[in-house]
Parts: sequence; C-alpha cells; structure tokens
Amino acid sequence: MTHQNLLGESPPTLLPDEAGPREALAAGADPAQVAAEHPTSCEAWATLAEAALADGRTIEGYAYARTGYHRGLDALRRNGWKGHGPVPWEHEPNRGFLRALHALGVAAAAIHEDAEAARCEQFLQDSSPTAVRELADS
Repeated sequence: MTHQNLLGESPPTLLPDEAGPREALAAGADPAQVAAEHPTSCEAWATLAEAALADGRTIEGYAYARTGYHRGLDALRRNGWKGHGPVPWEHEPNRGFLRALHALGVAAAAIHEDAEAARCEQFLQDSSPTAVRELADS
C-alpha cells in the first residue's frame, strides 16, 4: 500500500534575478566591491567565501559564507519559502544562495563545527540534489 501526501509537495522557490551584481561579477569586478554595492547579493558573498576558502582563509570564508547564507534565507522567505522545499540549482538566481550554503558547510567542517556542517549538507541535499553534484568538487 502506498500513501499519498495529501498536503502535496512544496513548490520550488525561485529567487529573482539580480542582474547588476551577476553581470558585475561576470565582468570581473572585485567581489568585495560588488558586495558593498549590493549587500543582499548571495552571489557576491558566495564568491568571496569561495575565494577565501581556496586561499586557506577559513575564518574569513566562514564569515562571508554565513553572510551569504543569511541574506539568502531572507530572500527565500520574501519569495514564498516556508522553511522547506526545493530551491533548484537549475534556476540560476538560486545558485548564489546554494553556493553560500555549500561554502558554509565546508568552512564549518574545516573548523570542526560538525553539527553545523551536517545541517548545511542536509539542507543542501534537501534543497537541490543537483547543487550537491555540481558543488561536490569545489
């Protein structure tokens, strides 16, 4: 016997496109300047976090990732997210948040904040299995 979820699945949350910061970063602008000019841009914070982590600046990376993560939670809530449900990688404007979430998990693991690292990993998996695959090697 199978059971049907009578409440249905949560619809995917699709963040609006932030063309200004996305285009500036794609053109090679300094991510710190982009974050200063567009402090709600998850993509800018994720880019800063990833660069810091790649350079071995773990605490800096953690701080940038946490900022991007919280900015992303705010944006998700403003766009109908109820604390669960898909945040698809396939929708490009979601990628900044998903990258920040991944970077936060990586940084948390690096400083042995194991419970937070596990929560981030689970949240990423629950949000977008595609993001897990895409970010696995970063």
